[in-house]
Amino acid sequence: MLRIAVVDGQGASIGSAVIKRIRLAFGEEVEIWALGTNAIATSQMLRAGANRGAAGEGALCHSLKQVDVVVGTVSILISDSFMGELTPAMAQAVSRCRAVKLLLPLTQESVHVVGTAPEPLPHHIEVLMDQFLGPLAQARSGKSGSSPR
Repeated sequence: MLRIAVVDGQGASIGSAVIKRIRLAFGEEVEIWALGTNAIATSQMLRAGANRGAAGEGALCHSLKQVDVVVGTVSILISDSFMGELTPAMAQAVSRCRAVKLLLPLTQESVHVVGTAPEPLPHHIEVLMDQFLGPLAQARSGKSGSSPR
């Protein structure tokens, strides 16, 4: 079973939207871990349909060693992002983990990802599903065909 970590902070509105879409597409065929920079973010992602949740630096750094895919905004690679909630150790754990990293080109930081279209979050989530997560899950399960919806 594909184990997907969704990393978010603050109120986890992006992480929750991603989890709802993953759950809609794959049901219980994937295991989703909500890794929040704080307890509120983790709680919101659990409400959105994550199987498991962990909050804080130690839990996030430990859990990233056990997942196949990490999903979040590009900010999860930036120390002190999410208004300081994402610690340098968390950013380093994300960048060093062996999991495939699928990053949405959204950030509140002074970082701009050149070459990306300024699309609303739902459009970015559909690209994530159709071009990346869907094919990855299909390859893992040995199924062929188009991305599940």
